[in-house]
Amino acid sequence: MPLKNRKKVYLISLGCDKNLADSEKILGLLRDAGYDYTDSPYGADVIVVNTCCFIRDAKEESVNTLIEMADIKKELGEAAPKLIVMGCMAERYKDEITEVLPEVDGIIGTNSWQDIAEELNSSEAGVSGNRIRDFKPISENMFKVKPVTDRVITGAGHYAYLKIAEGCGKNCTYCIIPSLKGSYRSVPMEDLTAEAEKLAASGVKELILVAQETTLYGVDLYGGKKLPELLKRLNDIEGLKWIRILYCYPEEVTDELIEAMRTLPKVCHYLDIPIQHASDHILRRMARRTTHDEIVERIARLKERIPDIVLRTTMISGFPGETLKDHEILLDFIRDIRFDRLGDFEYSREEGTKAAGFSHQVSAAEKKRRRDEVMTLQQSIAEEKAGEQIGKRLEAIIEGRLCDDGGQDERPEITDKGNIYVGRTYMDAPDVDGLIYINTGKREFMTGDFVTVSVTGASGYDLIGEL
Repeated sequence: MPLKNRKKVYLISLGCDKNLADSEKILGLLRDAGYDYTDSPYGADVIVVNTCCFIRDAKEESVNTLIEMADIKKELGEAAPKLIVMGCMAERYKDEITEVLPEVDGIIGTNSWQDIAEELNSSEAGVSGNRIRDFKPISENMFKVKPVTDRVITGAGHYAYLKIAEGCGKNCTYCIIPSLKGSYRSVPMEDLTAEAEKLAASGVKELILVAQETTLYGVDLYGGKKLPELLKRLNDIEGLKWIRILYCYPEEVTDELIEAMRTLPKVCHYLDIPIQHASDHILRRMARRTTHDEIVERIARLKERIPDIVLRTTMISGFPGETLKDHEILLDFIRDIRFDRLGDFEYSREEGTKAAGFSHQVSAAEKKRRRDEVMTLQQSIAEEKAGEQIGKRLEAIIEGRLCDDGGQDERPEITDKGNIYVGRTYMDAPDVDGLIYINTGKREFMTGDFVTVSVTGASGYDLIGEL
C-alpha cells in the first residue's frame, strides 16, 4: 500500500510474555494490511489493547488502561480512533465491557486475533461512521493454531519470545486460563522453525520458549512430548546464541528433555518450573498432578545431570484451606531446595474457578503476611547464591549502557570508573530476574553483544563484574 494511504495503529500489550508474542504477530498482520505502528494514541486510526485478567492485579491494570483509552477517545471527539479490545479480559468480560465502555468499537476473543486485519478492512465489518460493534464475536475454541510467522519485534530486538502452544488442559482449580484459551494446542514444528529462522535473520540472538505449559509440546499433534526434538531443530538455526525454556511443569520434565538441555550447546541451563506449593494437602486442592516427594526427586535429577542449572519457580500463598502447617512445609521446602529465582503470589480468588467456591478462604492480611515471609526467606537465599558467583567467569548479553542520569541510587555500588553496561547471564530471563553490571573500561558494545565477564561483586539479586 502506498505510504500516504497507510493508517496508524497504537497497540498496548498487557500481561504475560505469551500476550506479547501475540501482540507482535498482530502488529505484523496489521503492517501487511496497510497499518504502521505509532507510539502515541493521538493521531492513531486504531487503538488495540491486548488485555490480561489472570489475577486481580492484571485485571485492574487492564480496566485502568481501557478507561484511559476511552477518555482519550472522548477527548478527541470526531477525530477519535477506533478502540479494539482483545485478549483474556475481552474473552471473559465481553458483556461487561460492552455495557460499561460504549467507547469500545470492537471486541475480539482469544482465539480470533489472527483475523484482526481482515475484519478491520472488511466492508462487511459493520462499519457505521466511526463505530464498529462486535465485529468479531468470541469464537469457539479452535482445534488448531493458525500459523503466523511474521512479527514486529517491539523490544530491543536481541531477544524474542517463541510461543509454541496455546491453551491448557491441566484445569488447576485456581486458574481461569483453560476456559478462556481452550484445550492444549501445539504450533506445528515446521511453523515454529520458520518463525525462529526469521527472528534470527532479523537479529534475535536469544529465543525464549513460552506456552501455558511448554513441556507438553507436541502431545496433540505428534502423539508424544516433542520439546526435545524442537530444541534440536532450533539449536541448528544459524544466528541464535541462547535458547531459554519457561513454564515447565515438574511432572512433565522427562529424562529426554534433561538430556537435550545438557547436550545442546545453545540451550541455557535454566528452567522455569511453576510448582505453586510443596504441601501435598494443598497440591491436591489445587489439582496439581504431582507430590512433594516427586518434585524433590525431579529437582534432584536435574541438579545431578546439569550441575550448573538455574531453577526458577512460582508459589501461591494463602490458597483456600492452607494451614500454618502447610505454610511451614512450603518454607522448609524452599530452604532445602534453595531455588535460584522464586516469585510468590497472594492467592487471587477468581470467579469461574473451582477454588473460588472452596471453604476456608484465607484473609487478605494473612495472605500478605505469608507471602512476605516467603519472599524474605527467598531474598536471603538469592543473595547467598549471588555471592557464590564472585570469582567466576560468565558469558553475558549486553542489554544497554548505564548513564549517569540521576538514577544512580537504583544501581549497585560501582566504584571503578569506566563504561558501565547492564547485561544478563544465562541465569537471568528478561524482566523477571537479576542483572549484571559490567565495567568495560574503554571498550564499547552494542545491545545484543555477548561478552565474557569476571564477577567481582554482588548486590542483592544483581552481580557486578568486569571484562
